[in-house]
Amino acid sequence: MMIRNNKELMAEIGRIAEVAGYLWTKGWAERNGGNISVNVTALVREEEKKMPAITPPIALQEAVPALGGHIFYVTGTGKRMRYVAKEPLANGSIIRISYDGMSFEIIAEEAIAPTSELPSHLLMHNYLRSSGKDSRVVLHTHPTDLIGLSHCKPFMQSETITRLLWSMIPECRIIVPRGIGIVPYEIPGTIELAHATIKQLQKHDVVFWEKHGILAVGEDIIDCFDAIDTLSKSAQIYFSARMAGYEPEGMTDKQLEDLVPAFGLDKIG
Repeated sequence: MMIRNNKELMAEIGRIAEVAGYLWTKGWAERNGGNISVNVTALVREEEKKMPAITPPIALQEAVPALGGHIFYVTGTGKRMRYVAKEPLANGSIIRISYDGMSFEIIAEEAIAPTSELPSHLLMHNYLRSSGKDSRVVLHTHPTDLIGLSHCKPFMQSETITRLLWSMIPECRIIVPRGIGIVPYEIPGTIELAHATIKQLQKHDVVFWEKHGILAVGEDIIDCFDAIDTLSKSAQIYFSARMAGYEPEGMTDKQLEDLVPAFGLDKIG
């Protein structure tokens, strides 16, 4: 297959596989839980972009005009992250968006159906690109501790959960500087969930889906994983303190504010 000879593209797919392995070993990817999509257009050669499709065009529920002609690697529907880690091309799909943004077709060597949440992912990518952002990655996974927090209504306020997790460890304020968006529970894979998430992406790079999981967007898949991993560490610190029988003090407002000039962060609030 022509794509297998593209070293830059295969290196990126290797990094996706690396992260898929992390999600599995962290316990965040039970069965086929979670999904990944990465815009790999910049890594695909012109002749590869014109490869014949191995499926007829598949219509999208909503058009994604900002993605016309773009190429994505997407994890497959029903595929386990532990298998994506071992064989990313056998458990994922390489798709090409039509130039009018109305459909997609598979151009990989196997007709692996992409994740059922593909329409949601593409709407997010469409929003990010049309907004002039460089984010190429949408990563969704199921961290146990963060989902646990989402079952507590007081925490399902953006300012509340952001302040709590930022205050557990300085790195959280640094690595997740735009805080956390909140989407109240929606049925997984729906367009409604996508639109609610896009609203949160206007202010945040990480979004909690109540009682479901978390989503991160960014330019690099490792950075997206690191943001979620750091939030998970903060949640673990919080739960560890609570299990020890006390409410963690957390960093003070001043301690958090002192990080702003030190690391060139946006001001709190």
